[in-house]
Amino acid sequence: MATTIRRLVLDVLKPHVPTILDLAEALSRLNGIHGVNVSLFEVDQQTETIKITIKGDRIDYHTVVSVIEDFGGVVHSIDEVVAGKEIVEEVETFQDH
Repeated sequence: MATTIRRLVLDVLKPHVPTILDLAEALSRLNGIHGVNVSLFEVDQQTETIKITIKGDRIDYHTVVSVIEDFGGVVHSIDEVVAGKEIVEEVETFQDH
């Protein structure tokens, strides 16, 4: 049985154009995705570093990456993946202090 990805957090580098508005809208139209949050972290002369958080019930990672690449972006890292029947939130521990 395939794993069900419910939340995905990606660190992405993309050109200024198309905008993060266009990218968020394109990602939000994909099957299995209920919400997309795109945050701008750094702006260079020709590129932007953004964090993309996607929530859904059947997120297809390869389709998400394909859309990002169609927009001229590249995934630098996968910063979080939540999979399974429900979303498990992280719990702060003493080691986190």
